[in-house]
Amino acid sequence: MSFKKTLTQFPRNFWTVITMEFFERGSYYGVMSVLSVYLVISQNEGGLGFSKESVGIIKSTITPLLYFLPILSGAIADRFGYKKTLMFAFVLMSSGYFLTSLFTSYGLVFASLILMAIGAGFFKPVISGTIARSTDKSNSTLAFGIFYWTINLGAFLFPLILVPMLKQISWSYIFVMAAVGTGWLILLNIFVYKEPEKPSNTKSLARVLVDMVKVLGDFRFVIMIVIYSGFWILYFQQFDTVLWYVREYVDTTPVNNLVNSALGIFVSNPNWKFDVEHVTVINAGTIILLQIFISNLVKNKKALPTMITGIALGTIGMGILAISTHPYVFILGIFIFSVGEMTAHPKFISYVGLIAPEDKKALYLGYAFLYGVIGSGIGGVLGANLYVHFVDNLKNPQILWLIFSSIGLATIVGLLLYNKFLRPKTEDV
Repeated sequence: MSFKKTLTQFPRNFWTVITMEFFERGSYYGVMSVLSVYLVISQNEGGLGFSKESVGIIKSTITPLLYFLPILSGAIADRFGYKKTLMFAFVLMSSGYFLTSLFTSYGLVFASLILMAIGAGFFKPVISGTIARSTDKSNSTLAFGIFYWTINLGAFLFPLILVPMLKQISWSYIFVMAAVGTGWLILLNIFVYKEPEKPSNTKSLARVLVDMVKVLGDFRFVIMIVIYSGFWILYFQQFDTVLWYVREYVDTTPVNNLVNSALGIFVSNPNWKFDVEHVTVINAGTIILLQIFISNLVKNKKALPTMITGIALGTIGMGILAISTHPYVFILGIFIFSVGEMTAHPKFISYVGLIAPEDKKALYLGYAFLYGVIGSGIGGVLGANLYVHFVDNLKNPQILWLIFSSIGLATIVGLLLYNKFLRPKTEDV
């Protein structure tokens, strides 16, 4: 299919929300690529000097909020309209980022980040909902493929290009960047975005709460989500403990010399430096390069074995960090973890569809991302406290990565036991 045909087969609203997604995710991942470091480094270094434990509390609050809110905000958007919901989301996100750039006290920074998370939680279902209403069976797969790539493109470019430049001026400018990156979308919403036709059947908030009770009353489904969330405890370390580790233990000089030698062919005296924001770049870049290849490789494989393979790769990637503090060992570990993530997660969605009751598949898929609520809720506090104990106090980061690897192993064992004893026996998974 030609690029021109790809452009013209989707309506303007589709490309509008794709643009919104790119800037919102770029702003979000730009901030998250450095947030945990900014909050803990001293004020002399440009940070705020909070304790790692207190930062763990922040991360175990704002990230679960972002994952949980779409359950409710989707119904609210259907009730009050997508355009109004987007306006609310952009105002909160932009304000939250901007206030974070100004405040230095723990309570006010925490409150500002909660504002940002609420805005992001209201934004997420509107974008996917608009794409669903802008496409049909003939082009929805391509549409959501573009959507997924857009997320990772934003997560790749903003930390790679904007964050390092802004950080040289002031860490707080990264939050100003995110405020502008989400704030200008207010104009796009007012002047370009069109309210989609309201569906004939929309869920009230009360109905959403009733459905939530039904889903959470299915203990087998809840157990499966809880088991799978173990892998996401590992994933969310990329935005906390992994960043602290890079800054405090990994000497990136060999990588810097290699990259600057290559850049020296094109520019004089390059001064590129691998830093914490590039952890997100490795993850997103790996997905951009390999997702189509990996998806084709496993498309005909059973869901559960593929999930376990992906989680095993992620566990190996985390374990590699315990081998050495050498930067190439670190990069290899994050790369392998990212391959594991892109292998496991699409098949997890497939697995939920297979084990869900036939008449409740859409409902169960809607609640499948509770893995993020649990994984980030536990991961932030657990990671921070383990890091302080084993790394800051005992000076033994290897134990930290082995503990997280053991969580990955426990996740694999849990899925195997679930498949043997709890999954519906009629499903071939």
